[in-house]
Amino acid sequence: MDIRFSQRELKDLGIAWVALGVAFTAFYYNPEIRTLLAGVRADAALNVLAAGFAISMATAGVGFLLHELAHKVVAIHYGQVAEFRADYNMLFLAVMAGLAGFLFAAPGAVYHRGFVTKREQGLIALAGPVTNVGLVGVFGVLWLAGGAAGEIVATVGWLGVIINALLAGFNMIPFGPLDGKKVMNWSQPVWVATAVPMIGGAIVLLFGGIPL
Repeated sequence: MDIRFSQRELKDLGIAWVALGVAFTAFYYNPEIRTLLAGVRADAALNVLAAGFAISMATAGVGFLLHELAHKVVAIHYGQVAEFRADYNMLFLAVMAGLAGFLFAAPGAVYHRGFVTKREQGLIALAGPVTNVGLVGVFGVLWLAGGAAGEIVATVGWLGVIINALLAGFNMIPFGPLDGKKVMNWSQPVWVATAVPMIGGAIVLLFGGIPL
């Protein structure tokens, strides 16, 4: 399988990664941003924001981009021409939403062309959420190891678990352009088997009293 990246695609991936890092930093560390803008303890706020940006890049950024790259890899496997394209308007809105204290992110999508069956289309769509589930496991290990490795490792692990669980669950909703709609169009039993635990896990995180 020959996986290649054009210069434009690499640029879009890089911009989306950085923009998502900024958006999630603005959301998670909104009080520090307000402190910085107020000119109170600016040095301390800058240090926290720098660490927060690195954490956001390693959790939200990685989760979103590997989700999209999973679509690309599976699409190419089925003979498609596939490339990621950033949505600059949505990335701008994501940053503005983060600054306003809201969480919103739609970095772009992998666009592919060529003939695919319903099954292949469903598998291409399913690849993204399944990748996020895998990342939940990876970040879960970091979270559990955090007690011995340090607070930053635990924070990266915990936020990585939350973000990737939410990404998997949200994208499996069978509506509009979301991955869940394409999976359901292919196979309702497959959708039930995969979407129910993914969406259930996201609901637990959102409404189970677990801090985001």
